[in-house]
Amino acid sequence: MIRSTHYNLLLIGDAINARDLRQLYDRDISAVVDLAANELPAQLGRDLIYCRFPLHDDGSNSPELLRSAIDCVRSLLLNDIRTLVACSAGMSRSPVVASTAISLLTGVSLDDSLAAIVRDSPHDVSPALLSSVASVHAAMHLPTTTQNDG
Repeated sequence: MIRSTHYNLLLIGDAINARDLRQLYDRDISAVVDLAANELPAQLGRDLIYCRFPLHDDGSNSPELLRSAIDCVRSLLLNDIRTLVACSAGMSRSPVVASTAISLLTGVSLDDSLAAIVRDSPHDVSPALLSSVASVHAAMHLPTTTQNDG
């Protein structure tokens, strides 16, 4: 089941949704961010943006991979690109990564953003994944410092 949020630019779905060309075109989706490490890469049309970040629910993902996935979703939304974020069942990795991108875009807390995305939808968020993403989220909020050589 695809769930829509963030002004209809962001949709959350599962592996079946990410591979259903008719549904992607019918919903005017321009980009698919595939987070399912345990699924084969999708074979999509040449005109669709396809980004794959093979994430696991067990918290074993590198911070760099998590940050890249979050930055990708955030960048697509910043550029007004209608995006489907999908994982195997659409209930853990996709809502967590999508809510993190929205949190960074809007300034809403990660918890509130996640609650809004999973409201009225089936979900089963992995605590290990959420913990590792929360650490990356906090680091992405840190101001960068520059050194002044004088």
